[in-house]
Amino acid sequence: MKTFSTKQLELLKLFCRGGLKRINILEGSVRSGKTRISIIIWILWVASSPKSHDFLMSGKTLTALKRNCLDLIEELVGTKNFVYSVSKKEAYLFGRRIYLEGASDSRAESKIRGMTLMGAYCDEVTLFDESFFSMLLSRLSLPGAKLIATTNPDSPNHWLMRKYISRRDELDMLCMKFTIDDNCFLDREYVESLKNEYSGVFYERFILGNWVLAEGLVYPMFSPEKHIVKTGDEENGDGLYYISVDYGTLNPCSMGLWRIDGRDAVRIKEYYHDGRNSHIQKTDEEYYNALSELAGGRVIQCIVIDPSAASFIELIRRKGEYSVRKAQNNVLDGIRCVCSMLSAGRIFINECCRDAIREFSMYTWDIESGEDKVIKENDHSMDDIRYFCNTILKRM
Repeated sequence: MKTFSTKQLELLKLFCRGGLKRINILEGSVRSGKTRISIIIWILWVASSPKSHDFLMSGKTLTALKRNCLDLIEELVGTKNFVYSVSKKEAYLFGRRIYLEGASDSRAESKIRGMTLMGAYCDEVTLFDESFFSMLLSRLSLPGAKLIATTNPDSPNHWLMRKYISRRDELDMLCMKFTIDDNCFLDREYVESLKNEYSGVFYERFILGNWVLAEGLVYPMFSPEKHIVKTGDEENGDGLYYISVDYGTLNPCSMGLWRIDGRDAVRIKEYYHDGRNSHIQKTDEEYYNALSELAGGRVIQCIVIDPSAASFIELIRRKGEYSVRKAQNNVLDGIRCVCSMLSAGRIFINECCRDAIREFSMYTWDIESGEDKVIKENDHSMDDIRYFCNTILKRM
């Protein structure tokens, strides 16, 4: 039975020939097999090193590191050979000590100062703070020390591309690209479904494995023919009802009423008030009345809302009529989720939701920023839609 894909076997043979470099980056698409083979190479590297040397494994968070890597090592070598404690931030693999650290912000860099390491493993390194990565390389000071890292592509302006990958010929560095089509163990139907769920910049990065700029419309896959539905009896059909809210006082306040039927959702109605353009600033109480009117006497499962809207959240809770839930508010994760929902045909917008439809045609990437950022205009319906998809619908 075939154990490794052709690309994985290529890297394994390279390792056996002593072909690893000081810095080894495995980059490319999702579900390409790069994480599994990187962990196998990491296990072999640690096991072949002296027990007196120390190692480090890092992810954006320790939770992500456990989910993506530590549990996989345990599965591959068993609990007799690998034990770890996230709370103690330590692991032992074949008797070798491995420190565990998160690398989400600049403060993480101070946690590894003073370490002397034989090896380091980085999971999804583009999510790391640059100062942490730079400090980590300085800690790999033992002769022959190596770093092994995985990542999906990002913007070509990302520090990892600019300062390292684009200079790989100048550095002691191996960079190997994996794509989803390299993984021969995936069901072909699943692969095709995954490809269909991505579009635009996310298709380029997460399917083709390319480092490309986010530019143009954020949701180029939004189609009036596919995603806009006409007003009809679906307004009061069977299903679960939710309201998503992007709260604003001077900035626009956007609310959307959603009906979920199975795994799909329709934005039935919306409320949109622009205090700046109308020169009318509304109170929390007035917004609550608008929320109740939008609900229209329906049983609302919960109000999902921007977590920064503290005063409005407190008002809703005190009223006791609706359950309120703070939204998952990571912008890029949320945008990826909405892209997937649009591509898969899981969300639809009623034609009466004019502001949401308008913003879909105007919501664009900020190409001047040098990183993945959206222009903070025409984004209020876009934000409340993102809250709904990333907090509620993706769990359906």
